[in-house]
Amino acid sequence: MPRRRILIADDDPNIGMLLQASLEDSEGGDFVVVTVSNGLEAVECFRQEPFDLIILDVMMPYVDGFAACRTIRESSDVPIIILTARDGTDDVIHGFELGADDYVTKPFRIRELQARVEAVLRRVEGGRPRAFTHVARVGYLEVDPIRHQVTMDGEEVQLTPVEFELLYFLAARPGEVFDRATLFREVWGRAYEYGRQTNLIDVCVRRLREKIEIDPSEPEYLLTVRGVGYKVEEPC
Repeated sequence: MPRRRILIADDDPNIGMLLQASLEDSEGGDFVVVTVSNGLEAVECFRQEPFDLIILDVMMPYVDGFAACRTIRESSDVPIIILTARDGTDDVIHGFELGADDYVTKPFRIRELQARVEAVLRRVEGGRPRAFTHVARVGYLEVDPIRHQVTMDGEEVQLTPVEFELLYFLAARPGEVFDRATLFREVWGRAYEYGRQTNLIDVCVRRLREKIEIDPSEPEYLLTVRGVGYKVEEPC
């Protein structure tokens, strides 16, 4: 496997150098890391060369991490991890609304960040074990875990890695209802944090509906079961 390229944007040079050294020296990581000091440089660097994953600090000069995430998402579904020094749900939710795939709160342990990077890349590279590996077909919706491709009525739909994982988990089990805690554990794999981040599932569902439903306000595929959770079901 070729070395995977990671772009890190943080205005603290000490953090940038620490992350670069820890990721490039991590056991089995095999990463090439490029560091920049603000969101503007991150966007420009991303446009010039390909990356497998991007890590964006929220608080940066010129262009902050949220704005950089929004700009990158306009043209790419590259995995994005947000770094936030503000330990608040609003920052995390806003990051996911803009299309981030994961977040890490400062201060953090290097091993935690390494684990998050590996987990996000596994989603993209198909290395995460799944209960099913077949193409999930529900009505006009098809979710192919091998090609990591989603189509609706034959038209390809671009999803972020975490959106793909959530949609496939539900579409592979049509008609089954899952509560938010189960979905969080199966998709994010971090059940211990669920109690503080109950809205992440709702944010991800809303983004999915905007991409696969004709009318997101009246969904036909990705349905809410009041008081329980969510399911994917073929339209009546």
